[in-house]
Amino acid sequence: MTLVSGDITRAVQFLEQEDVVAIPTETVYGLAGNIFSEKAIKKIFALKQRPFFNPLIVHLSGAEQLPKVVEAVPDRAKLLAEKFWPGPLTLILKKRPEIPDLVTSGKDTVAVRVPNHPVSLELLEKLDFPLAAPSANPFGSISPTESSHVASYFEGKLSMVLEGGPCERGIESTIIGFEDGNPVLYRLGSITVEDISNLIGEIQVKNKKEAAPDAPGMLSRHYAPQTTTYVVDDVAKFIMAFPEKRVGVLLFQNAVEASNIKAQQVLSRQGNLEEAASKLYAALHKLDKQELDMIVAEQFPDQGMGKAINDRLQRATKK
Repeated sequence: MTLVSGDITRAVQFLEQEDVVAIPTETVYGLAGNIFSEKAIKKIFALKQRPFFNPLIVHLSGAEQLPKVVEAVPDRAKLLAEKFWPGPLTLILKKRPEIPDLVTSGKDTVAVRVPNHPVSLELLEKLDFPLAAPSANPFGSISPTESSHVASYFEGKLSMVLEGGPCERGIESTIIGFEDGNPVLYRLGSITVEDISNLIGEIQVKNKKEAAPDAPGMLSRHYAPQTTTYVVDDVAKFIMAFPEKRVGVLLFQNAVEASNIKAQQVLSRQGNLEEAASKLYAALHKLDKQELDMIVAEQFPDQGMGKAINDRLQRATKK
């Protein structure tokens, strides 16, 4: 049986024994293990059924730990860390030789961040090692933003879920790396492109790569419900073509009326994109449990957090 508890001391014990614990962050729950334990890291990959070519994100208790993990921090990376850490920003930097290739998928760079969640920060401060912590879900499925999502995925296979309540941001971290000294966005996330570029200038967006991805979250099929999912501009018009289907709809602000709608999730009645992002995965989890024939999601405004929401929805569709 998987223990779901807020007992940080118990989580420390499991992690020090080279076990894996699900931990809360402000973005999503992560499957955490000691980056220097081959046993723990292999268990993360096995639990997630994650391919070894997909690198993991290393979680630190603070920016002062960076020199233990990376060789150098470019000036613009320092600016980003000062502005957004703790927070949902992951930086890809040149790794130190002692960082295991298993964590970085053999690359000479490592993805690092400082999570902005009181439980995970307290946990990290009690440990003598950083944690690798990819999202706590089977590879490709909907990311978990509540402890119940994790327990449902891994009941009996995972020793502990460290309870931290619902995740505040609800979408994974934004990932920024550097190529020839220039900033590159590898994954849209909870910090907007606009906020990044306002701080460090123009940034190249390069967020899809199937072979040997430079960062997590770059594969085209990801974050996906089991139910066939579509993303459309006009939900009401689209579902008219399927009168006999059991349809679930995912909407930004306004509800839709139709006889074949069996479940409906409206993410923000006030039209707030940050609120919509925080509720996205929980809404998809609810719809995916309704025995529907299809989920039809509304295309969101392509600005601010809407870009990250659209990115996740597009990756959730059946190819």
